[in-house]
Amino acid sequence: MKTFSAKPADIEKKWIIIDADGVVLGRLAVEVARILRGKNKPTYTPHMDCGDNVIVINAGKIKLTGKKLTDKTYYWHTGHPGGIKQRTAGQILAGAHPERVVTKAVERMVPRGPLGRQQMKNLRVYAGTEHPHEAQSPVVLDFASQNPKNKRSA
Repeated sequence: MKTFSAKPADIEKKWIIIDADGVVLGRLAVEVARILRGKNKPTYTPHMDCGDNVIVINAGKIKLTGKKLTDKTYYWHTGHPGGIKQRTAGQILAGAHPERVVTKAVERMVPRGPLGRQQMKNLRVYAGTEHPHEAQSPVVLDFASQNPKNKRSA
């Protein structure tokens, strides 16, 4: 028995579309990161980008459990002295770019470094239902119905 190691010619990428309407953020981010890395395939190789392309639609309708909508804070620094800024998850979801909450959650679940950055380029997140990737004929993954805990009811 030899350990299988995927070569670039062996890698076959598919397009997967996930509807995030009413889905819990953390559970969605785990599944998306798993697909981006290729861990859902039997040909997974840790040092190769063997994951699929993922399209997440309805990212503006994502749900957060508990008090995360008001308590979860995103920080960034402007580069100037005293320039630390913050926004809550609720403010970002209500703002102009609600898809950034999903992108940041997935980004923090893939490895940091060149391979992680390459895998993050295979993620496309859209706040609404429209996306420009119909030509790739993506396969629909019904993530909300896989587990009752994936969809938030209230």
